[in-house]
Amino acid sequence: MVLVALAIRLVVMGFLYPEQLDPERDHWRFGYENARLARSIAEGRGLSSPLFEDTGPSAWMTPVYPYLIAGVFKVFGIYSTASAFVLLSIQALISALTCLPIFLFARKLFGARVAWWSGWAWAVFPYAIYFPVERIWGTWLSTLLVSILFLMSLYVEKSTRFWHWIGFGVLWGFAALNEPLVMAAWPFMTGWSCYRLSRQKLRWAAPLLASVLALFVVVAPWFVRNYSVFGRVIPFRDTLGLELHVGNHGDLSHWHPYWSGPWHNPEEWQAFKDLGEVRYMDREKQRGAAFIRSHPGWFVVATVRRFGYIWTGFWSLDKEYLAGEPLDLANFFVCTALTILMLAGLRRLWKKNYALAVYFALILFFVPLPFYITHPEVYARRQIDPLILVLAVYAVAGSSAGSKTLSSGSGRCAAI
Repeated sequence: MVLVALAIRLVVMGFLYPEQLDPERDHWRFGYENARLARSIAEGRGLSSPLFEDTGPSAWMTPVYPYLIAGVFKVFGIYSTASAFVLLSIQALISALTCLPIFLFARKLFGARVAWWSGWAWAVFPYAIYFPVERIWGTWLSTLLVSILFLMSLYVEKSTRFWHWIGFGVLWGFAALNEPLVMAAWPFMTGWSCYRLSRQKLRWAAPLLASVLALFVVVAPWFVRNYSVFGRVIPFRDTLGLELHVGNHGDLSHWHPYWSGPWHNPEEWQAFKDLGEVRYMDREKQRGAAFIRSHPGWFVVATVRRFGYIWTGFWSLDKEYLAGEPLDLANFFVCTALTILMLAGLRRLWKKNYALAVYFALILFFVPLPFYITHPEVYARRQIDPLILVLAVYAVAGSSAGSKTLSSGSGRCAAI
């Protein structure tokens, strides 16, 4: 399964890798901010300068992926063809390996038939094939990590061993330092495991404390670094203010208007250089919040549209918009069909095990929450695609005869 998935991704990569080699704007499309930070690291300037000039230390991204890219740059060259091949191949492998936790948690919950169908569905899943070999970004690693963490939550719910929970916390910390968005799932996955322990009348407070402490130990050095560099607490990234204003300024012609932010707007780029990263982000947060306060009705409409885009892939039928997003109509049909099947799977699961259905639903609808209030991206829900896909398969394939899932009651098993 993994080998077939990897082969498919590598074949597609052969067609897409030239996109990374475009020299425009000093190879901007090669990893965007992640690769800019990686170049600074590889050149000995530390994690700094996420955009187009040397602008000093940065908290634009968390450190895991920039350092991974920097390691490849050090060996294979900065913005080189070899580095593009290596990084895209790593991402193809990461995406292919995601078949394994998908298979394992689907088998644990729904039986062998759903597990096999889910694993093979991921192997040929269009989003899991295209995006990891089209864009060098940490999303694909966080997708694998979220799948592993979801699987782990189904095991630590029966364990009070401290080293199990410490490992759970360490992996959460690593996942957060790769992509802080995944922390939106942390209270639900951790809460589920604690809830299941309590239903079995097993201790849960001490294991939870061990897990939280382990998570804190992993992320604390990054927090300390940010405080020592910027003189303020920046838990993970400093870009929330920018993302808030990018999505909330009155323009809904696109889910990410081209002119917004310092990437393509000379005035904003100059402001970024003049103010510095942290002060610029503060200004953007103030501007975004002020616009929302003065246009509450617009914000509600925009939030609904962003929610709809994430779950249907639909934004606009405007000709100018579609000219810039030619794949949108195809994405609409795939995304909407998958969402409908996911909801059908949730409905079926609700009838069999309402607690497990609620567990799935909380993760699915809260992880993309930042995108509802800021602005979406085409990869906004990729980290939860494995859960979506398993529920979709469950809706179609059902479960194996005699398969078991966790009970919402006193800890006994309830046959699905």
